[in-house]
Amino acid sequence: MFRHKLRIGLFLILAASILLCAFSVWKARGDASQSNDLPPAGHAGWHKHSGHRMHQAHPGQKIPASHPMWRNGGNPSPDGKHFFGNFRGANSDSTERTCVFLYSLLFLGAFAFACDRVFRKKGKVAPQQQKAFLWSLLGAGLCLRVALAPWVGGQSFDLNLFKSWALAAAENFSGFYLHGSSDYPPLYIYILYLVGKAVSLPALGSYFTLLIKLPSIAADLLTAALLYRLAAKHLSVETGLLLSAFYLFSPAVFINSTFWGQVDSFFTWVVVVAVWLLTEKRVYGSAALFAAAVLMKPQGIIFLPVLLFELVRLKSVKRFFIAAFTALATALVIILPFSFRQSPLWIVKLFAGTIGEYPYASVNAYNFFSLIGANYKPDTTVMLFFSYYTWGMIFIVLITLFTGFLYYRGRSAKHAFLAALIQIAGVFTFSVSMHERYLFPAVALSLLAFIFLKDKRLLWLSVGLSATSFINTATVLYGMTRGGVPYNVPMFLTSLLNVVLFIFLAKAGWDLAAGTNKKEDALRTK
Repeated sequence: MFRHKLRIGLFLILAASILLCAFSVWKARGDASQSNDLPPAGHAGWHKHSGHRMHQAHPGQKIPASHPMWRNGGNPSPDGKHFFGNFRGANSDSTERTCVFLYSLLFLGAFAFACDRVFRKKGKVAPQQQKAFLWSLLGAGLCLRVALAPWVGGQSFDLNLFKSWALAAAENFSGFYLHGSSDYPPLYIYILYLVGKAVSLPALGSYFTLLIKLPSIAADLLTAALLYRLAAKHLSVETGLLLSAFYLFSPAVFINSTFWGQVDSFFTWVVVVAVWLLTEKRVYGSAALFAAAVLMKPQGIIFLPVLLFELVRLKSVKRFFIAAFTALATALVIILPFSFRQSPLWIVKLFAGTIGEYPYASVNAYNFFSLIGANYKPDTTVMLFFSYYTWGMIFIVLITLFTGFLYYRGRSAKHAFLAALIQIAGVFTFSVSMHERYLFPAVALSLLAFIFLKDKRLLWLSVGLSATSFINTATVLYGMTRGGVPYNVPMFLTSLLNVVLFIFLAKAGWDLAAGTNKKEDALRTK
């Protein structure tokens, strides 16, 4: 009976999402509102804003008047009124906020019901229906995202920034950094180049917003598919479908890629595959992807110790140097096309500028520093003999040493996802200059750690981290002001919950590492 109801329910969801997707794509075609929200390059309104602060970007870059984004009567808004008239733009729409809130409650109820069915063995999927269920989930997830992406408000400043970068990369790829002032490392510029080229096609000119969001949408699906594959292998098919559905339809995932229009999903997918390759003993491929992650976002540096821990565990000097060479070669391949007529250390200066761009204790991240009321306070502020910045560095060192110790105790690459989870959750919670979205990879990593270590505490951690990530992101997306998110009850409670969740994670990690150690010692004595 349960299988029958589930099959019907999935079919109805898939059919409805396909119809909604088709209607949305048809409606968006030729709609000028999807392509006229970017002011002309060089205008006073041409600024970057990532929900935090503004500065000049890409001076002097020209967007031809004949470009498809200006078609269909599009008005580039020369007076800048459309761009700056409402700081939050469509995000201030109370209807959208209400729908997001109601969806979150619906999702929570559906997930609780599904967990009850799966873990009590009441829901079984017949072998001949497993692939149909998976493809139905992925199809519904894709269609719903494509249907919503062109119409939800998004973060207009970030979207306009990505659009400008896409056009600039398509116009002059190798000179992208030479003629602009982008603060993003090079990897994602390759993706934006493809988007810029695609939007120049007449048939795609009206879908600029959708195309900007599409790489992250694809990454959502790829991560969900990997969750299913690994859970089906190590746990059960039913658990794989449950975890895949949880990630696909989680409000924390939806709001980042489909609503905000950010690229954290793509970054997370790169990190997740890099860590997965470590569990498969494919260290060199993992090293290449870790290098790619760093060259997409500076936060990739947070995960590098996991690769180092595994190389140390393997105790092979040869593997260490080959992995280092692979990472370096990957970095050179990504960097070189942008390096012509640049100084030899241009990439170092880019990273230094990006990392030092936000010298605050917290940049709207609901973490320890926001908990004590230090959101947007200068990181030079002194607390107990040291500045916030110094405390942040101390915490990073301590967290990394703790993670390395647990990895050593675990004696297995299956702890790689747990190590990556502790790194990102710990650094987000206790380091400075954290943004609200930096916790996002923890949602997928906690699910993957659960798959490999089979401890339900990690599953509940994923629920908690998903909730805090969603609340933090939604608060900034819908409640951001030029002065930052104010210190209020939601910030205090969510920040406190993130601190508690990390302590809970550290305890679970300690128990898991110790338990693995004892099991292996017991096997050796037999």
